[in-house]
Amino acid sequence: MYLSRFLSIHALWVTVSSVMQPYPLVWGHYDVCKTQIYTEEGKVWDYMACQPESTDMTKYLKVKLDPPDITCGDPPESFCAMGNPYMCNNECDASTPELAHPPELMFDFEGRHPSTFWQSATWKEYPKPLQVNITLSWSKTIELTDNIVITFESGRPDQMILEKSLDYGRTWQPYQYYATDCLDAFHMDPKSVKDLSQHSVLEIICTEEYSTGYSTNSKIIHFEIKDRFAFFAGPRLRNMASLYGQLDTTKKLRDFFTVTDLRIRLLRPAVGEIFVDELHLARYFYAISDIKVRGRCKCNLHATVCVYDNSKLTCECEHNTTGPDCGKCKKNYQGRPWSPGSYLPIPKGTANTCIPSISSIGTPPKFNRIWPNISSLEVSNPKQANVCDNELLHCQNGGTCHNNVRCLCPAAYTGILCEKLRCEEAGSCGSDSGQGAPPRGSPALLLLTMLLGTASPLVF
Repeated sequence: MYLSRFLSIHALWVTVSSVMQPYPLVWGHYDVCKTQIYTEEGKVWDYMACQPESTDMTKYLKVKLDPPDITCGDPPESFCAMGNPYMCNNECDASTPELAHPPELMFDFEGRHPSTFWQSATWKEYPKPLQVNITLSWSKTIELTDNIVITFESGRPDQMILEKSLDYGRTWQPYQYYATDCLDAFHMDPKSVKDLSQHSVLEIICTEEYSTGYSTNSKIIHFEIKDRFAFFAGPRLRNMASLYGQLDTTKKLRDFFTVTDLRIRLLRPAVGEIFVDELHLARYFYAISDIKVRGRCKCNLHATVCVYDNSKLTCECEHNTTGPDCGKCKKNYQGRPWSPGSYLPIPKGTANTCIPSISSIGTPPKFNRIWPNISSLEVSNPKQANVCDNELLHCQNGGTCHNNVRCLCPAAYTGILCEKLRCEEAGSCGSDSGQGAPPRGSPALLLLTMLLGTASPLVF
C-alpha cells in the first residue's frame, strides 16, 4: 500500500513538474564541483565541471544614463499621452516621489499599480535628435541564459540598438538593431532570428518585428537568446549535449553569449506616424518599466557559487583555481597549464583541475623504474608541501593527517601516504597473497609519478 501510494505521488510530481517546466533549464545544472567516492584506496575526490545557477542578473548591475540629466522631472514638466496628443495632464517631478521616474524603476518589482517606470525628458528640442544611452554594468563577466526583455511604458522606439561589451565598456559591438524601417535607419535588410541558421547564428541583424510604434498591447522588445540556442539544441532545447559540444569547441559562439556590459541606445522615440507633430512635442519621450537580464557568473566551469560583496560579483573557485572568473591556477598548483572546465562528456563534464607544482611537493626522488619508492620522497619544505592534506594526494588506508605535513598510519601500513604494507619492508608478506605490491593504478601514486617525471613509462 505504501509503495503504491509513493508511486502515485511520484507520478503526480513528475506530471506537475513537466507542466511547470516544459523546457529544460538552459545550460543544465552542473551544480556540483566535486564529490567523494570510495575506491580500493579509500575515499577520493571525483571532480567534475560546475557552474552557478542561472538567476536574475539585474539585482547586481549598475546603471548609467547618458546624457546624465536626461531623466524627466528636473525641472518638472508635463507630457501627453501617445494615443491622445491633447491629453497632456501627466506630470513628471523629480522632487515628488509619486511623480518621479528615476532609472532604478526599470528594475523594481513589476506587480505594483500604478506601474512604475523610468522616463526621459520630452522631445522639446526637436529637430535635434532625442537620444539616450542606458548602460548596464556588472564589473564581472556573465553568461546570458535567457532572452533579454525590455518593456516600454510608452511606445517602443522607432530606432534602437542593443550593444554588448566584453571588456568592461572599453569597446562595444552591436548585438541587434531595431527599427520601423531597417533599410532607411541602418542600411540593412530586415530579418528575424528565424531567418538564421547554425552557420549564421552569430550574424548581427536588424529587425522590424519590435518597432511598430505605439500600441497598448505591444510594449515589449526581445533579444532572442533561446531561439539561438535552439539551432543546436532543437526547438524545445532537448538536445543540450549538442549545444554543449558547440560551446566547448567554438569560442566565438561561447563569447557571443558572454558580456560584461550591455548598452541600450535609444535613437528615435515612437512617433506613430510618418511626420513628427511639432505642435505637440510633449507626446514624444522614452519610458521603460522593466528590463530582464537572466544569466550566471562566468566561472569557467570551476565554481557553483558567485558571491556579491561590496557591490562586486566574484566566483568562489574550486578545482585549485583562483581569480574573479577562476581564470588561473592557485599558487603551488601550476603543474600543468590552466584550462577551463568542459561540458563534455555529458552529464559530468571534465573539471580540468589544476594539479600541484613539482616545487610544491618537493625534490624529485630516485626511484625504481618499475615502481617509484614513494617512501624515499624528500620534501624540501614540509610546511609548504602539505602533502597529506592535499585533495589529490591524501592519506590512504585509514591514515590521518598530522599537522598538515605527514600521515599517521595504522599499524599495518607505512609510507608517506600510508600506501605500503609494513610486511613488505620486513620481507614477510606472503608471496601468493599479492599484499606486497602497491595497489594497481592508485590515483595518488599515478599523480606523484606524473609530477615527478619518470625516465620511462611505468609498467603495471
